[in-house]
Amino acid sequence: MGRDLRRYSRQTITRLILGGIMLLFLVGGGLILAIYGPGALSAGLLCMIAGLSPVLLIVLFLWFVEWISKRER
Repeated sequence: MGRDLRRYSRQTITRLILGGIMLLFLVGGGLILAIYGPGALSAGLLCMIAGLSPVLLIVLFLWFVEWISKRER
């Protein structure tokens, strides 16, 4: 049974990124809710989403370029 180390690396990186985002929203949002209340939580979530949206756009663009380059081979 062969190991695909590139696939394993990609899978691990994806899991780490998703775990970090979950920690940001769950722990960060929970602390904002506990300390400042529900009004501040909605503002905090809005700021977190606004901060992550450029990163998400860049990742989607790079994924699209990779998809096109693999398709043309």
